[in-house]
Amino acid sequence: MKQVVRKGIREMEVVEVPEPFAPSGHVLIRPRYSLISSGTETADIHAEGVLKTVQDNPSHIQTVLNVARKMGPLRTAREVRAKFNDLAALGYSGAGVVVDKHPSVDDLEIGERVAYGGEGTGHAETIVTGRLLAARIPDNVSYDHASFATLGAIAMNAVRTSGVGLGDRVAVIGLGLVGQLVVQLARLQGAQVIGSDLLPERMALAKQLGADHVIAGGDGLAESVGAVTDGHGADCVIIAAAAKKSSGPAQAALEICRDRGRIVVVGAVQMEFPWAQMYIKEIQLFMSRAYGPGSYDADYERAAVDYPFSYVRWTENRNMEEFLRLIGRGSLQIDPLISHRYPLSEAPQGYSTIMDPAARSLAVVLRYPDADLDDASAGQERRPVRRVEVAPRAASKERLGAAVVGAGNLAKWEHLPILQKLADLRAVHSSSGVRGKSYAQRFGAAYCTTDYDEILRDPDVDLVLIASRNQQHAPQTLKALQAGKHVFVEKPMALTREECEQILEAAERSGCSVAVGFNRRFSPFYTPLRDKLARRSAPAVVNCRINSPGISGDYWMADPKIGGAILGEACHFVDLMYWLLDSEPVRVSAHTLPTDVEDPVGINNMTASFQFADGSVGSLTYCTVGGKTSGGERVEIFAQGVGAWTEDFQRLAINGASQSRKSRFFAEKGYQQQLESFVEAVKKGRPPEITARDGARATIGCLAMLESAKNLAPATIELP
Repeated sequence: MKQVVRKGIREMEVVEVPEPFAPSGHVLIRPRYSLISSGTETADIHAEGVLKTVQDNPSHIQTVLNVARKMGPLRTAREVRAKFNDLAALGYSGAGVVVDKHPSVDDLEIGERVAYGGEGTGHAETIVTGRLLAARIPDNVSYDHASFATLGAIAMNAVRTSGVGLGDRVAVIGLGLVGQLVVQLARLQGAQVIGSDLLPERMALAKQLGADHVIAGGDGLAESVGAVTDGHGADCVIIAAAAKKSSGPAQAALEICRDRGRIVVVGAVQMEFPWAQMYIKEIQLFMSRAYGPGSYDADYERAAVDYPFSYVRWTENRNMEEFLRLIGRGSLQIDPLISHRYPLSEAPQGYSTIMDPAARSLAVVLRYPDADLDDASAGQERRPVRRVEVAPRAASKERLGAAVVGAGNLAKWEHLPILQKLADLRAVHSSSGVRGKSYAQRFGAAYCTTDYDEILRDPDVDLVLIASRNQQHAPQTLKALQAGKHVFVEKPMALTREECEQILEAAERSGCSVAVGFNRRFSPFYTPLRDKLARRSAPAVVNCRINSPGISGDYWMADPKIGGAILGEACHFVDLMYWLLDSEPVRVSAHTLPTDVEDPVGINNMTASFQFADGSVGSLTYCTVGGKTSGGERVEIFAQGVGAWTEDFQRLAINGASQSRKSRFFAEKGYQQQLESFVEAVKKGRPPEITARDGARATIGCLAMLESAKNLAPATIELP
């Protein structure tokens, strides 16, 4: 399918990418029209080049330096260079026809007309979005008008946040697309509307659309607003301007707002309000967040968990539906807002128009090839293309064929750069067609795909590296083994005991190798600890302290429903203690922070004490509440006559009869050695150094930790 992407930092292209699937709670839509957001989308296009971008955003330099300290200068430089060719999807508002849906969606049917929203949906011939980000279109509303529903919901949420009512004097600063919609919606609330902008044609349009007064921004604005408000000022000022580098709109809003009035910020502006003036006027300041309640809530937008109607009357979806209803009854004028129309193939010209001040554009809509199709035929006899060739070539006879599943940061920074040197990279799989193609192009894969079965059917793929989200690891591993592929799966290998048993059985039955991504076994900052413990003649003590403040809030890995930080990350250290001691863990006793608060997630913050078969003991403290500057991980070992520790893959100290120290500025985490070992093992037909049984041990050990913490009693660790 065709999709509009940004290449690098400023080039816009229409490229071929694989079509998506509809996961749980989602639908597939074939758009007829989509709307380019002149504010949000153009903010991601740096037309003036990288030097100007850095000059305007000096924080980017600090970001690069921070990454360089963590990842090293060479890899950071490689990543910065890649940004000039990477692909990114833009766009989040359009309208079309439902052509497929997940079985969990039971209140929309294929063939229904819907408007859609959602960050990352993009301008593409097929888009996937959450059910609660799709709203039915009334029969008398055209697709081009319905494509405004997302921007309309943003404007509607701003008006609802403002609380304006009959007779209120409302000033709207910034008469771009959202501002023009705010003018009309505030007018419908019975407000007297004052529109302000720097462009005469936008003020004229606002007057045409119902503004009672239009006033040019700049000097004299406060005096002019006073003249039309009996000297009192506006009851409410809604800032719909886009001025990230200027506090002018914010300060103008304060000037024209009456005593004890309200300011609502919906546009991206510098928020610098003089304290004294805010205090003297006792101004109330409100932020309007996106389309309304549900925005940025993963349960709402991705899992389609709606808010109860009686408690949350106006959600994202209900705002979209109401906006469409108002269009249908003729209460809103949309056609005057559309300044330019382009076919999808000419989308780059559409963006150029928006970026050109001389074009005086307002709303630019894209028209799709399906625009002339009959609605009833949508989705019929369609064969979705979910594999796109990137660098087609014959398979190598000398190297193993490899595919990478999951196009996340770990794959980008570690797996793909290493694997492309060790094997013939055949495919990159991602649920995002744009990201999959971007990674495939960067690392030289033959093709990209959104269909995992494409990889499993490919006879030239010998091994599959699985770096997807945690809940997908076990199902994807099982399917790969059943297809006769060797598997390298990132930790955790599985989330349940049953999954562990299934993988162990499938690996034995298939005769294929399964390796698990416990990279610490290969780090030069951990192997000396194991060497020291191997010489002991008595039980030892191991202490692991982990601080991961990034796994918090709405970050997906913090979610206990998919394993949380314990199954997802602490599994590293269950495996590490076993490997260091070369002894099986047999029992664990654990405690967590309280679990009756939303954040921090209590069960992600745990202390656990382990007993091992040889009499050794280990302790694991895993927390997500520490500061980012308080250190990441520290592992200590104690045996007869020996004490040693390592920290953050950068420092190592061994104290005994003799002492030694090792440090380096950049972390060495063992990823390369790990993959080299796995590929070599597959080539030579020998078992990998880390097997499915190791993956099962780590998962079952973490499950025992969680069981102990829940029951407030020790738990036994028993492997299948």
